[in-house]
Amino acid sequence: MKDLKDFLFDKGYFRVKLKKTITNHFEIKAKINKINGLFILDTGASNSCVGFDEIETFNLTTEESEHKASGAGTTEIDTLISKKNKVKIGKFKLKKSPLILIDLAHINNALVKQNAKPIQGIIGADILHKGKAIIDYNKKYLYLLNKIK
Repeated sequence: MKDLKDFLFDKGYFRVKLKKTITNHFEIKAKINKINGLFILDTGASNSCVGFDEIETFNLTTEESEHKASGAGTTEIDTLISKKNKVKIGKFKLKKSPLILIDLAHINNALVKQNAKPIQGIIGADILHKGKAIIDYNKKYLYLLNKIK
């Protein structure tokens, strides 16, 4: 019987190593518009996000957004949107991916207080769905289907 890795490789998937942080999150490295970044993998986040302070870092073109973001807290968060970004995670590529911009200061402050690295954004369910993602929590790998979209 094949193990998960071999089974998924035969189906066209590849894998990306995840790093479990001291806060029990998975960190993942990704590129936005060809620029390396550090992100948290969050299956509960409906949209992938980047911090307001990373607009120049990732060469993002932004526009006003009517939507408010919400998370585990009780307040709504103002957002901007950046459309048509190139996102790359390992071999997986998206050519026209929208990203939501939010203030990540409260998240990064909490991470730093717990001796974790600050992040530049969140990889959410939108990208995970497009990559037909499978997470091996035990071995700490993210599998994505190797197709360019």
